[in-house]
Amino acid sequence: MDRTSYPQTKGNIPSRHSERARYDVDTVHSILDAGRIAHVAFVADGLPQVLPMLYVRVGEALYLHGSTGAHFNRVAARKKGITVAVGVTLVDEFVLARSTFSHSANYRSVVARGEAFIVTSEERKAEVLDALVERLIPGRSADARKPTSDELRQTGVLELQLEEVSAKVRTGDPIDTEQDLGSPCWAGVLPITVAWGAARPSADLSGGIEVPPYLAAGAPAAWLG
Repeated sequence: MDRTSYPQTKGNIPSRHSERARYDVDTVHSILDAGRIAHVAFVADGLPQVLPMLYVRVGEALYLHGSTGAHFNRVAARKKGITVAVGVTLVDEFVLARSTFSHSANYRSVVARGEAFIVTSEERKAEVLDALVERLIPGRSADARKPTSDELRQTGVLELQLEEVSAKVRTGDPIDTEQDLGSPCWAGVLPITVAWGAARPSADLSGGIEVPPYLAAGAPAAWLG
């Protein structure tokens, strides 16, 4: 189904700063594609839990990577699915106001909720894992060995369709109260950037194997956010 925005629901309208909410597909996808780690919240055995997980977006689905032996995957298998809330956040700048109360951050975030289901098809799982590796390090999936059937059986992949989803974005300067505008304290934004070092070879790497071209130029483009 082609669409340009996600529906607004009771569950995805922020209770605070709703003017920062975004529901257009382009914004949601761009944030998910720039993120590295998703924090996945769920309830298991009556207790709230949260896990950091690698993920990849393929079309209108989010795929969560884990192990079939992990508690999260075992609960999903036992219940034939698991209700989750998934959050991805990119912090772009710290916002320094004239008062500590008004300090903030410029950020981009996405929250998605719904029922996640285990991917059982070995072929589909292999496709998703290739997509995950390729998103993180473009060119790597064609270079490294593909997983065996046994390794695929040990790998858990859950699919969450993007239905109840929203983004939230803050940009711009600090918002100080009028009485603080005359303060001698500096105010503004402090950008946050990611710097990548040179690729470091493994201690057991055979001699004569050079750094591949997709790493030699520095940070993979997919990780620049």
